[in-house]
Order: sequence, then C-alpha cells, then structure tokens
Amino acid sequence: MAKYQVDDIRNLVFCGHGSAGKTTLLDALLNLTGAVKRPASVDDGSSICDFDDEEKVHKYTIEAKLTHFDHAGKHFHAIDTPGYPDFIGQTIGAMRGADTAAIVINAQAGIEVNTRRVFAEAGKAGLGRMIVINKMDSENVDFPALLASIRDLFGKACVLLNVPIGRGGDFKGVVSSLKVPDDTAGALVDPAEINVPLVESIIEVDEEVMERYFEGQQPTDEEIGRLIVRAIAEGGLIPMVCCSSKKGIGVAELLDALVTCSLPPGAKPQTAANAEGQEVEVKADPAGPLVAQVFKTRIDPFVQKLNFIRVFSGTLKKDMTVPVVGIRRGVKVSQLFEIQAADTEPIDEAGPGAIVAVAKSEELATGSCLGELALPPIAFPRPMVGLAVTPKSRNDQTKLSGALAKIAQEDSTFRRELDPQTKETVINGMSELHLQILRERLKRREKVEVDTKEPKIPYRETIQTNAEGSYRHKKQTGGSGQFGEVHIRMYPLPKDTNIEEYATKKRFPSLREPHYDPDWNFLWLDSVVGGTIPSNFMPAVEKGFRDRLERGVVCGYHVQDICVEVHFGKHHPVDSNEQAFKTAASMAFRNVFQSAKPALLEPIVKLEVTVPGANVGDISSDMSGRRGRVLGMGSAGGDMQTITAEVPLAEVTNYARNLSSITGGQGSYTIEFSHYDVVPGNIQKEIIEKAAMKEEEDD
Repeated sequence: MAKYQVDDIRNLVFCGHGSAGKTTLLDALLNLTGAVKRPASVDDGSSICDFDDEEKVHKYTIEAKLTHFDHAGKHFHAIDTPGYPDFIGQTIGAMRGADTAAIVINAQAGIEVNTRRVFAEAGKAGLGRMIVINKMDSENVDFPALLASIRDLFGKACVLLNVPIGRGGDFKGVVSSLKVPDDTAGALVDPAEINVPLVESIIEVDEEVMERYFEGQQPTDEEIGRLIVRAIAEGGLIPMVCCSSKKGIGVAELLDALVTCSLPPGAKPQTAANAEGQEVEVKADPAGPLVAQVFKTRIDPFVQKLNFIRVFSGTLKKDMTVPVVGIRRGVKVSQLFEIQAADTEPIDEAGPGAIVAVAKSEELATGSCLGELALPPIAFPRPMVGLAVTPKSRNDQTKLSGALAKIAQEDSTFRRELDPQTKETVINGMSELHLQILRERLKRREKVEVDTKEPKIPYRETIQTNAEGSYRHKKQTGGSGQFGEVHIRMYPLPKDTNIEEYATKKRFPSLREPHYDPDWNFLWLDSVVGGTIPSNFMPAVEKGFRDRLERGVVCGYHVQDICVEVHFGKHHPVDSNEQAFKTAASMAFRNVFQSAKPALLEPIVKLEVTVPGANVGDISSDMSGRRGRVLGMGSAGGDMQTITAEVPLAEVTNYARNLSSITGGQGSYTIEFSHYDVVPGNIQKEIIEKAAMKEEEDD
C-alpha cells in the first residue's frame, strides 16, 4: 500500500528568474520541516539542492532537483529549477511532474525575463500558480510599484495572501490578509483592504456561497479551504506571499500557504490517448490503470541512469513489468527510489501523485509513458546554437561519443549529430552558456576535453518551383552490370500542407500510398504504372531519395519542404538491382533539384530582450543591423522594457556579449526557434561559396 493518501500529496515546482532565491528558499523549507538537518547555503557550496560540482562552482542551479518534506499532514514533492533561460528545458520537464508552480520573484529586481517565461509555461502546462515575493529584506524595495507591475503583467487574479511588515533591514514578518488580525501595525499595505477582493476571488467559483456572501453571510473556514483550491485550479486566483528565505522571515507562513493553496493530484482534469487515439480521462485512483510519465532523466555516477517518473493513476510497484507506449515488450521496473536531492532511498511502490525514480531501465527516456495510455508529449524548445567539437586526444573519440549520448539522455534541449559534409560532430544547445556548462560536465564526469569551432548554423535546402527530369544509371564491368532508370517530378511542399488532400487521386491519378516524413516535411509519391519500375526496387528508390535528402544538393545541408513523385522508369531483367536504382534515384533527385530554383533556408528565432528604458533605441537599431524585425515592446516592470523581435539565428549566436556591451551588463534575453525563411540572395551566395571552398580544402 502506498505510504501517503492521494489527497495528502502536493507536487510543486519552484521556478523564476536567476538569483530570485529559489534554491535558498527550498533549502530553508527542508530545514524548517526537519526533512534535512544540516546547514545549507548556496554561497558556501553546502546547498541541499545545488549539489553538482558545476553548480557549486558557478553558484546557480543548472539541473532540476527533486526534494520532499512533510508539513501539516501533507507530503510535498518540491522541484527546484534553474533560473537562467539557457536551462529552461529543465523547468519545462519539471512542470510535467507538478500540479502547482510557485513562481519566485526577487522583490528588489522585480519581474525579469525568465519570470515571464515560467509564468507562461506554467499556464500552458495547466498548473495552478502562486507567486512568492522573496528577498523582502533587500534594500530599495518599492513594494507598491512591484505589486502594480505584477498585476499589470499577470492580471488582477494576483492577490496578496499576506502582507509584509516593513522592508529592507526593517522587514520583520508578514500578516495574513485572509484572516486579518487586530494588530497590523507596520504593514506596507492595509490587509483589511485586500481581504474583500481576496475572499471574492475565492468564492466566485461557487454561486451558492457567493450569493450568501453578498447577502451578508461570511463563508466558513471549510468553504474557504475548499474553494481556494478550485479558484487557483481555474485560474481565477493567483495568491501572492512574501518572505525572506535568507533570514527565514515569512518562511513558516509560506509553508502554511502551500498547504492551503497547492493543488492535490487530480484537481485539474488530465487526459491521455488510448491505442485508437481517443481521449480518455485519467483519474488519480490507486486501483485504476497505470498512467505515468518520465519527466526527467539523470545519469547518476553511482546508481547510473535514473528516470524520474510522475504517477498519475494506478500503482507502480518494484519488480513489476509494465507496458510502455511505443515499446513492444514490457519494461521491468527493478528498483524504485524516493529522491531527496542527491540521496536515494529504496521503496516498494508508488501511487497516484507520487514522484519516484526508476533505476537501470535503459528502455525508458524523458517523455516515455508507462501504461497503455499516452500522455501528451513534453514540448521542449528547439536548441539552435551549435558548436563543432573534437576531442583534444584522438584516443577519446569513442569516449566522446558515449559521453554525448549520456548528456542527450539527460538534457532534452541538447542535440548531437554528425555533419554529413564536414564529418564533424556538432552539438546544439540553447545558448553559449548552455554549451559551456555541458563542456565542463564532459571534462569533470567523463574526463573528456574537447576543442570547439565556430557555431554551426543549421541551414536547410529547398526548392521554389516545380521541375521534372530523369537519370539512367548504367554500368557494365563484365558479367552482370548495373542498370536503373528513374523519372521524377519535384514540387515545393509548403509547411502545414494537408498531406491527404495534397496527395489525392485527382492530382496523381494512379497514386499509391504516399510516404511522408513530418520531421523534414518530405513527401514522396509512387505513381508508376505498368511495372516500369518493379515494386521490389521501390524501397531502394526511397533510400536514394533519403540519401540525397540528408546530404543536400546545393552545399550539403538537409533538404526539407519538398515533394517528389516517381512516375516512370526502366529496368533490365538481369542488370537491374537495388544499388542501381538507389544510385539512379539519388542522381535524379540531385539533377531535378538543381533545375527547380533551389534556395537556402535559415532558422529565424524569436528574441525577447529586456533592457533599461534608456537602451531601447540602441536595441532597436541593433536589431535592424542584424536583419531583425521588431514585433513589439512592453513594460517589464520598473524602468525595464522588453523588445520582442524575429531575427536570423546566424546574427545572434554571440548575442550575449553584444547585449552586455550595449547595456553595461543590465540586459537579458530569451531565444527560441520560430521558423525557417529563405536566405537573401547575396548572403546565400556567400554561404554557397564558403561551402565550395570548404569542400575543395577537404578534397
């Protein structure tokens, strides 16, 4: 039987911008509840959550960390997450394990870039949200202005659950605005004035209670406790609490607020898809069918691979074999662990709401769904900044490959691939900082040092008009030879094309089943009649297309957004074979592609840059010089402004240094992939010429 009742479990993710004090706050909660009984400090490297060597050196969180504690009869799983946007993938993954997001704001700095990002991500993830205003003991805290900026940006649903008494060095504590005491001396805001809108935000989810309230009857404590969870789940209330994690002021009241406001498992509807693709409601029932998902993977140096799993329904037991969506055979769960930061404790089973780790299950990966039902995939941002890496020691080439594979398992915003043109290993991450930290991890954990080259931009190739042509491959070297002839038509394939409508019999009268690759928006159609290309050679034709798709035509970049129709061909009863048709298909693809007005595509990213108001003009001018397009501008609180722009990735690979120079270190930014667009002709010419020179050097 599971250790805790479902209704007594609370799953939290602590998120926000860097230096907001999330880790220090969680350390304080663990100490206050007695879950951990030792001093903890980020500054001196003794933090409970920041236990990795890179985190101790840099003094900030890099990976999401799972902890747990008990308070007032509730069992809390609390996940600490990084504050820098470079590691946003860790936060997004952690949100799949949580029901409530505690968004921590630095009272002195106010709303920052990642504050807005995690607030929006928590909304997309369907989590209940609350705001923790930390560092109230900091100097120069303008509390009324901070409240105004929070409500302006995040809405009127943001209401204070308690009010600070004093600020800066005079910050002494907090006073409840839900149960207002008689003595409120020193409160920065009158809690009695907040009580009315707070209570109304809570009870408006229940018409009967609301009617009685407006008739003069106050809601009972039981009704408030029940309805506050509903109001938060429905988004009508985002409670705010104040504290100083470093001094421990307001932390006990935060604990009580977490008991009152955090959502229990099942408070918000959860659905999954069955084998037929139909949506099925998932209930937090220990006796129900098993529904669980891996939201994080960690390579532990002692236990090896750990998959962190949130159980939504059913019961997961040690040594049981469970079905996994997308895997034919069941996966045996040999070991279950409860996690407390760096420590693991074996357990026998876990029910709905539990967050556990499974060890040594190599078949599992981040996003894997345990059970017969498929939960929605976790939407991680696409890594767009790349570096070519080579080991400093030739003897480490094989070691490097294995080490990068481990990092790819741990970090869903990291990609590695072999450049087909240069034969270099290219690693892709969210930013320069992200890749720097990963290189440090390679050196520490795997003892592999690497050299790096300039960032690689993932250009793509495509066509802009229709074309058709053929290629005959004929080779005779004595005995049986090689013969294959392939005739094709090539068409541009716009993104978001309805493939079924596109590949109708009206357009292709004798069309057989289309072959579509959504990753590259590539469609190939077999409309051959009369057996001019025997069906047993069609897989070889597809291999020829895919070979050229990966190698590119213009300058070695992957091809996308294209449709190829095979409509005719010739074969020889003796000399035709798979290799002949693979070669013919690849060469036909190349020749027709070159006559279909080929073009290079470049990745366009969405950039959100937050800077002091005095630097807005400088940033706008800088964006123009980088071929960027400013989309809008808005207040980020205080004197800070956020500029949103679309700009080619090639123009901002080293943007951090430029932004620091423009703003004197006061600016910050987030970057995420938006779309691909055609490279301007003059720049395209330069890229092709460089590729040609590189090819000559390699030859």
